[in-house]
Amino acid sequence: MKPNNDLLRPARWDDINAIAQLIYDVCEADGDITVATTPAELEHQWKFKGFDPATDACVVEAKDGRLIGYGEFSNENEHAHLGFDIYAHHRAEREDIILSMMKRLEERACEELKLAAPDLRVFIRSTMDGKDGDSKKVHESLGYVPIRYHWRMEIKLDAPPHIAVFPNGVELRPFIKGQHETAVWQATNEAFRDHWGSHDISFEEWSERKMGRADFDPTLWMIAWDGDQVAGFSQNRFRMGVGWIGTLGVRRPWRKHGLGLALLQHSFGEFYKRGMKTIGLGVDASNPTGATRLYQRAGMYVASEFITYDKELRAGKSFEQ
Repeated sequence: MKPNNDLLRPARWDDINAIAQLIYDVCEADGDITVATTPAELEHQWKFKGFDPATDACVVEAKDGRLIGYGEFSNENEHAHLGFDIYAHHRAEREDIILSMMKRLEERACEELKLAAPDLRVFIRSTMDGKDGDSKKVHESLGYVPIRYHWRMEIKLDAPPHIAVFPNGVELRPFIKGQHETAVWQATNEAFRDHWGSHDISFEEWSERKMGRADFDPTLWMIAWDGDQVAGFSQNRFRMGVGWIGTLGVRRPWRKHGLGLALLQHSFGEFYKRGMKTIGLGVDASNPTGATRLYQRAGMYVASEFITYDKELRAGKSFEQ
């Protein structure tokens, strides 16, 4: 079955459960369900300011009513860094489904381009599982080029992990909502400024993404303080049946003193105490701070690889590192 315009339509709020199941099925076929999403997580994402599923998401519906494709558009930064997220069921004509959604989302991207500052380079980025040959083929046929690789790394603990040893003068303190948000938000922006593709985000966006989640648990956040300064952090949660180290960072003045390893090992230990022995995270395979070496030294290994493709819509000045 090949999709046509009658089957490709805007996403609706009542599609959320079916879309989440589709994403799970695709991730399961790719061999990594930890990067899937729940209906609650998808609903949370759709409620972000500026996102409208009627214009920013589309589905492909089979003749029997099943959803066999889902595509999502995002304005990542300044209307110039644009993003796609594409899923096509493995029991369908995947290349045709992906192509139809890509064309629809590119039309949406061209509308967004008009809002970007006239001197900025405007580009689309789309990330997929490294084993997804159909998606690679379609992206390359439309002029996208692979530019970056990311890993999902994990560790399976069969015994309590090493006790974390923190640098002198640095201590963990409980994250207290209502007191620590601003300091942790500022530290997060600073810690990631030299990472590829990252940019400062507003306090409003950071708060919504982190603490607006139904599963937000402040007791899983490990915040390292040096006096009244946040030196580093590991903002953790449970995700699709594993412990997830969502955002781990160390500010520049405190790097190369073992703080990253201490935060990582302490996070392992906290998950282990709660009965979770499989712990994962995502990382840029070319991370400039040496994070991949740190994770490997802590016993983590590469479980999955993902590829990011880029397509330039308009040449101009880059705001990236």
